[in-house]
Amino acid sequence: MPETVITIDGPSGAGKGTVCQLVADRLGFHLLDSGALYRLTALAAEIQSVSFDDVEALADVAETMSVKFEVTESGVATLLDGKDVSRAIRQEHVGMNASKVAACQPVRDALLQFQRNFVQAPGLVADGRDMGTTVFPGAAVKVFLTASAEERARRRVLQLDQAGNATDYDAILLDINERDRRDMERNSSPLVAAADALQLDSTEMSIDEVLEVILARVEEGS
Repeated sequence: MPETVITIDGPSGAGKGTVCQLVADRLGFHLLDSGALYRLTALAAEIQSVSFDDVEALADVAETMSVKFEVTESGVATLLDGKDVSRAIRQEHVGMNASKVAACQPVRDALLQFQRNFVQAPGLVADGRDMGTTVFPGAAVKVFLTASAEERARRRVLQLDQAGNATDYDAILLDINERDRRDMERNSSPLVAAADALQLDSTEMSIDEVLEVILARVEEGS
């Protein structure tokens, strides 16, 4: 029997990362943070001084970078060419550059099989923008998780404040709206809910409420 794949797609700040980790923990499944791959590509391109307008060079970066995800006591460490870049890839400018990188079809092609190789028994929870539409169109359960741009900006401000970083709500909201526009309007695998996805608006939902709704859908499909 094929391993179960659960995809959770949605815009930046909708809570996908947290929810995917919780679902994977609850079910004992493996986890794929596809967004991290595009952030890693963006960071690697920045380190190598590759222009974000040079599509072929960006694809080469995606194909040749060495990536590892290691489970540690504090979570999952993301390694780029042997260096822990878990915090570096979460910087705001890296996220914005990742959105530019993700619009490049050659980059998406370079990372497609890499993502599919994450499927292992007993199953996989995949977090991203096009997991249910492009990478795993045959997934057993598909979820499209969203929230208002204002709520997502509020959550990001809270996250940055807790980390001791300076925040500017208006600038973050502007970045979120710009990233949404780029993700939804790109020609390559635009951000859109799969036709058979469960659509959840988490604006007024707690993480626990979102988790229980998704687990109920998984139970229905099993």
